[in-house]
Amino acid sequence: FISSMALLRRATAPMQAARRASSTAAKLVAPPHLAKAVSVRHRLEEQMESSLLGGGPQRIVAQHKKGKLTARERLDLFLDPGTFREYDALKTHRCHDFGLQEQAPPGDGVVTGHGLVDGRRVFVFSQDFTVFGGSLSETHAEKICKVMDQAMLVGAPIIGLNDSGGARIQEGIASLAGYAEVFQRNVEASGVIPQLSVIMGPCAGGAVYSPAMTDFTMMVDHTSYMFVTGPDVVKTVTNEVITAEELGGSRTHTRMSGVAHLSAANDLEAMANLRALVGFLPGSNRDSPPVRSTEDVRSRQDPALGRIVPEDPNLPYDMGALVRRVLDDGGLLEISPDFAKNIITGFGRMEGGTVGVVANQPQELAGCLDIDASIKAARFVRFCDCFNIPILTFVDVPGFLPGRVQEHDGIIRNGAKLLFAYAEATVPKVTVITRKAYGGAYDVMSSKHLRGDLNYAWPSAEVAVMGAKGAVEIIFRGKRVAEETLEYEHKFANPLVAAQRGFVDAVIQPSETRTRICEDLELLKGKRVQRPWKKHDNIPL
Repeated sequence: FISSMALLRRATAPMQAARRASSTAAKLVAPPHLAKAVSVRHRLEEQMESSLLGGGPQRIVAQHKKGKLTARERLDLFLDPGTFREYDALKTHRCHDFGLQEQAPPGDGVVTGHGLVDGRRVFVFSQDFTVFGGSLSETHAEKICKVMDQAMLVGAPIIGLNDSGGARIQEGIASLAGYAEVFQRNVEASGVIPQLSVIMGPCAGGAVYSPAMTDFTMMVDHTSYMFVTGPDVVKTVTNEVITAEELGGSRTHTRMSGVAHLSAANDLEAMANLRALVGFLPGSNRDSPPVRSTEDVRSRQDPALGRIVPEDPNLPYDMGALVRRVLDDGGLLEISPDFAKNIITGFGRMEGGTVGVVANQPQELAGCLDIDASIKAARFVRFCDCFNIPILTFVDVPGFLPGRVQEHDGIIRNGAKLLFAYAEATVPKVTVITRKAYGGAYDVMSSKHLRGDLNYAWPSAEVAVMGAKGAVEIIFRGKRVAEETLEYEHKFANPLVAAQRGFVDAVIQPSETRTRICEDLELLKGKRVQRPWKKHDNIPL
């Protein structure tokens, strides 16, 4: 990280220069009619300098010693230089209890405003841990609500950089009311503008529910954590000893719970990753996804695609490598790469335009769908549908993961979420079956029956109720298994029956996959779907 004192000097340099000029002017006797203006200007400069310093030099140094940047330093890294326009820099809390009236720093622990990321407008709030531990007061919440309202008004993403000890206890119920106001806006903004959260410090208690309702959450390794009840409460109630990192660190939430979608090694990497993610997203549900220039033409054919899928249907392969060979310049930003690894979700580009990718991963659980994979993919599909992002689905799925644990934990209900998400999506949907598409999982993975727009199969595809051996054992009750298995494979372990029924639109060579998809996305730009009126759906949560 940059030297703490160097950053302090840079942040306060403009104000110090202004104060020197003001001090020089003050030595001159101002006419009586200008005395008030001089006084106001002097006080304004003092308060602006105080706002820029947050909790002061000592607390800024302490923040840096933890490996963390300050609220303003994070915004400097995230936004295009010179584009930040701050709101309410001088706003202070209104609490007069427990001696807080003696401490009223301008800004009240959160920096809010708007700026540009690669020339595109975003709204931001960045909590300042150096001021009251970033705790949320009534006015702190009002500042956040103001930028959320403005983001909704103009149609731009809202990004929250969270670094807060929670509710400001001295304010009591007023701080809880502030949280609820933020939560209400999270709900109203859902599906209207992209909402992104970065956890860059503590986030506990009621504070966790705002990031949980945003579209994507990123955490910083070793300096951030999220939990409803902390280690001390856990020990008191359950007698379990656990650290904050084990209970709610980035590893826990990106690998086990799925609460967080991305992680970063430090604040610098987090801001770089956040800029990359924003680059894929439209400003609002009224906008089309951004398009970037690329030299990767649609006519590019890749013979290597035909060698990725093994001849032996039981051997694994890397679906991620396959997908990257189809996308522009091999670029794929994976979402939740360490959670439910048996399914891949992420953003890429085709001819410069953003696409969402969902793909079974045969390297993990043979690509089976389980509870976590279904939830992960369903939420991603719904996000893409909200924001006009076409969905590409690459299928190699032998079915839903069997077992007592899956059944008892609700694979039926959770698997239905993915089915529901694909069925309700009205954005362009293009599906490619690379190998297995068995049973109900075939239906779920953006099949033609769920209104997939274009559905393709490679020659290696197998579209069937189940694998040949299992089907033969059931049909023939264990008799003549070997010979009947060969017959079943000849009839069904291929894409021909599905093609004859029109369940796939064409059987294509792997090398022409990119060309086909690019042509289809151009064709589907004008897609319009009319659905029956309803207040909202009732997805099986």
